[in-house]
Formats: sequence, C-alpha cells, structure tokens
Amino acid sequence: MTQSTLPTALATIERETRLHEEARLLLQQRVAMYNECLAALRNDHMPGIRRALNRCAEIEARLRQLVADNPGSFTKPRTRVLHGTKVGYQKAKGKLGFDKPDRVVERIKRLMPDQAEILIHKVEKPNKEALEKLPAADLKRLGVTVTEGGDVVIVKPVDGEVDKIVKALLEAAADAAGADEAEAEPEDAS
Repeated sequence: MTQSTLPTALATIERETRLHEEARLLLQQRVAMYNECLAALRNDHMPGIRRALNRCAEIEARLRQLVADNPGSFTKPRTRVLHGTKVGYQKAKGKLGFDKPDRVVERIKRLMPDQAEILIHKVEKPNKEALEKLPAADLKRLGVTVTEGGDVVIVKPVDGEVDKIVKALLEAAADAAGADEAEAEPEDAS
C-alpha cells in the first residue's frame, strides 16, 4: 500500500466502522425491545400459568390418592394410559447396601477377581452400579444386602412436552422474580 492510498483506506475503514457501530446499536435496541416484550408477556401470563399449575398439582394429588386407595384396579395391567396420562403402579428401584464396604471389596477380590476392576471403585469401595447387575446369589456371597423397592404410584403424562415448557417458564419467572427482588433491596449504607 502506498502513502497516497493510506488515507483513502483509513477513510473507508472509518466509514465501515461507523456503519458497524450503527448496526450494533440497532441490534442492541431490538434485543432490548424483544426482552421487554418477553418480560411483559411473561408477566401477563404467569399468574394464569401458576393457577393452572396449582390446579394440576391438586388434581394429581387426588389422582395419586385414588390410585393408592384402589390397588386392585391395577393388577393386570399394572399401569393404564387414560386421557394421555399413565396411572397405576411401577416397580421402584431397589437399593444396595452393606455395612462394611472394605469386607465387600475383600470378598470381590477373593471371589470375583476377574471383575474386581469393574465392581470396585479405585478408592477401594464397592461399585454399587456394577453390583446392581449381579445376581442375588452372588451379592449374598459377597455380603451385600438387597432391599426391595416395592411398588410406587405413578401418575405421568405420556407427552412431557407441556411439562418441559411449564418448567422452563416457571424457572424463568423465578429467575426474573429473584432479579427483581435483588434490584428492589436497598443497599447497606454502613
């Protein structure tokens, strides 16, 4: 680049920089307007969403109680889909337990040395996730007790999309409310 084209290049760069700044300001204004509209929309609709959410929770509690009070209605099949909601009973996940992890580790090393790396965490404690996959007889040999999970009531919409949207909206509203409260709190003058 020669000395004579330098001022022209800088003038072009300066012009493009100004256009870029104007475009960024417009973008900032539009994003701010979008956020204001979203906040207004959220504020307009959140009370109704909360009322609907509370109503759903009340009805779900009654429905859970009805299912719990009538287990005979769910012997075969154990669950039913009624009006898009799965109701009935499902197996609760059982839990593994052991009083002395070091003894279980010792037994795994002695009785199942080929699986020790999988069944034992590096910190020398039993790997519950891997142990859960073993048959009850092997668990008993290792000194692991198994507590059955039993049945738990299930009330679960088959289509969870609305639940995801509601959860996201409520989280956003809670975040916004928390931010509003933080802004409203007076600063400590000490």
